Amino acid sequence: MLEGMSYSTADLSRTVTLDDVRGAQKMLSGVARTTAMEGSRHLSQLVGAPVLFKCENLQRTGSFKLRGAYVRIAGLLPEERAAGVVAASAGNHAQGVALASALLGVTSTVFMPRGAPLPKISATQDYGAEVRLHGQVVDETLAAAQEHARQTGAVFIHPFDHPDVIAGQGTVGLEILEQCPEVRTIVVGVGGGGLAAGIAVAVKALRPEVRIVGVQAEGAAAYPPSLAAGRPVSLAHPATMADGIRVGRPGDVPFGIVGDLVDEVRTVTEDQLSAALLLCLERAKLVVEPAGASPVAALLAEPGAFEGPVVAVLSGGNVDPVLMQGVLRHGMAAQGRYLAVRLRLTDRPGALATLLGVLSGADANVLDVSHVRTDPRLGLTEAEVELHLETKGPEHCVEVGRALRDAGYTVMR
Repeated sequence: MLEGMSYSTADLSRTVTLDDVRGAQKMLSGVARTTAMEGSRHLSQLVGAPVLFKCENLQRTGSFKLRGAYVRIAGLLPEERAAGVVAASAGNHAQGVALASALLGVTSTVFMPRGAPLPKISATQDYGAEVRLHGQVVDETLAAAQEHARQTGAVFIHPFDHPDVIAGQGTVGLEILEQCPEVRTIVVGVGGGGLAAGIAVAVKALRPEVRIVGVQAEGAAAYPPSLAAGRPVSLAHPATMADGIRVGRPGDVPFGIVGDLVDEVRTVTEDQLSAALLLCLERAKLVVEPAGASPVAALLAEPGAFEGPVVAVLSGGNVDPVLMQGVLRHGMAAQGRYLAVRLRLTDRPGALATLLGVLSGADANVLDVSHVRTDPRLGLTEAEVELHLETKGPEHCVEVGRALRDAGYTVMR
């Protein structure tokens, strides 16, 4: 539960059951798409068994969040609907609440941080919500949304800590069993835990032998210490590029379910997230946000740890283009496909052209060149050159370095 927010005892103690998830599935008929299941030949070869993607990045609003938001709002009493709803989010939950509210004829207000990406702000507004920008960090935005709820009577729609939300997210699990009845392992990203909890409720009730593996970003992994302590534990400063799972504390309701039904929670690094996003784009032709690519990152990190068939849930595709550009660069660097080198050469006409000729012969693509002549550390006839190169991988990086040394250059880094 978010600090400062309270729910009734009935809300917090209510068990989410298979019947709840099935009821949510009926409620979402004609609202949420049954998203596609796509095979990944590359990951299947690595794992040694079929690997399929559950493409919630292709869901309406670009993520699974519509499912839980719609079920939660649809379950409000008439007087609660009349008061409207309020949410706080920098992205996926905002859009899910906005569209669900519009479909149900409920007024919605969404608080977003001032630094939220413009495409996400515009999308939330286009779905019908009133967007209010407040604060620089999510905690400030949440506080503003909670204060709005107290002052106006609007119902605060939590992104993961409510049984109705969990039941809605659990419909992803029912679809997985329908689309891939032979599944042995389901891998899903974990932030607050609503999606993992919902999937676990549905799948374990029908196929208890199926293994459920949660994945968290290493810098925002609140579940491992929480599970070890037996209670939700807060992280002081969760940090990861995967904003969809950057949650500092597990939800009270999903925590108990995850502890009981999820078999394992793994963590992945930022480099692994970048590589996973790049793989989704290049190999699967799917635009996936870092949080949505976290299951793929876990498969890449230790492919032999997963019994197949494996279903990886791509939970969202709402990635800011600026972030996408940076993440792709990071992913390529993590795979050894970028190389930065610095060297000195004689400052004479044609020297730079000769250097570029060596790189061309080594089949390295020059992305950027910095040519410095005025550094006081340089000799009178010296120049320093820094180059950023695109390569074909770690082995090619070694070949480029060897070609430079063979040509008489001293590579300084």
